[in-house]
Amino acid sequence: MSFVIAIDGPAAAGKGTLAKALAEQLDLAYLDTGLLYRAVGVKAEPQGALEDAGTIARALEPHDLDREDLRTHEAGTLASKVAAQPEVRSALLDFQRAFGSRPPGGKKGAVLDGRDIGTVIFPDAETKLFVTASAEVRARRRYDELDPQTRPPFDEVLAKVKERDARDQGRADAPLRPAEDAHLIDTSEMTAEAVLNLALSILGKDR
Repeated sequence: MSFVIAIDGPAAAGKGTLAKALAEQLDLAYLDTGLLYRAVGVKAEPQGALEDAGTIARALEPHDLDREDLRTHEAGTLASKVAAQPEVRSALLDFQRAFGSRPPGGKKGAVLDGRDIGTVIFPDAETKLFVTASAEVRARRRYDELDPQTRPPFDEVLAKVKERDARDQGRADAPLRPAEDAHLIDTSEMTAEAVLNLALSILGKDR
């Protein structure tokens, strides 16, 4: 049986940075489950299928996660829209559970980050972390990542972050929320190094 670390939280809270660092530190497989939804969104949008993306989700292939346009702000917005659809979430459920139950590369376990890993995908995960930060801090992180020549005003980025939070938290199927037994980590005033050290202490691990 593999060891699973479930990391959830809103956009730009730092959960991906933490998940990758933990996977490297503990030699575990890593899956950014948000890429699944981003891949579905960017494939559905040109086909006019954003409102009914279940078919595209069911046909998703591992190589679809290698697209270079999955890390854009637009892809994140599309991901949140398709993730609100129960058909999409159901279609991607098996993909995520298979990864965690049978980690690739012969790894002894896996780290998965997303928005419902500890509540829906792996409710029995050995360790659950909920990583968060204020909307203003998360918007500033997104803003700083964007090209200074083309990025929108900060207020617009902040509005989109808040809009996505409302959509993720308000959806009927698997809304974004901490699992009851999750450890809460607020990264608003923490460095990535400090967040990693705190997570390792929660896991009872030393660097």
